[in-house]
Amino acid sequence: MARQLRMVRPNLDGLPQLEIPEGYEIRTYQEGDDVHWASVISDSFGGERTAEDARRDIMDRDVFDPKGLYFATYQGTPVGTTCAWKDTPDETEVGIVHMVGVHSAHTGHKLGKCVTLSVLLYLQEHGFRCAKLGTDDFRLPAIKTYLNLGFLPVYVDVTQPERWREIFRKLNLPAMSDQAEKIKAEISDEMWAKVTQ
Repeated sequence: MARQLRMVRPNLDGLPQLEIPEGYEIRTYQEGDDVHWASVISDSFGGERTAEDARRDIMDRDVFDPKGLYFATYQGTPVGTTCAWKDTPDETEVGIVHMVGVHSAHTGHKLGKCVTLSVLLYLQEHGFRCAKLGTDDFRLPAIKTYLNLGFLPVYVDVTQPERWREIFRKLNLPAMSDQAEKIKAEISDEMWAKVTQ
């Protein structure tokens, strides 16, 4: 099976200001949000996630920080989410933007950008040097958001050059090749190994 697409923001400099759309708020994890996380992720990714899935996959993991799990809320109810993540509990350089989802009834309000930027700001505040994420070919609005936030494509398997060419064609954007050399110029070899693992 082909691997997920990989995108990397080689540094956390120059992040834009967080602008929250009218009628929405951004907050971090509260007790009981396992149900809300499951609802948003089920709607945006498909499938039927449960609160138990949320606890197993997110809240009960040793790398989970409640202050790094963000929700966009509408009238107090979470409708978008993403989480600051890392590969190991002691990781301090390479942060992960993990599980970005927005409920379909609330797409088009730039909530994906809001929660993603919230995580990038969290990573910056906590001393991380760069950020990575995994995404899928069909998530075109999300990929456009990530590109606009400074993420660059990195090829992690042989299928990806053609997949990325098709994505840029569908987005009506100039093709961008593998940005490995540009990223390697900004980060250490050790960090490069982490962003491509």
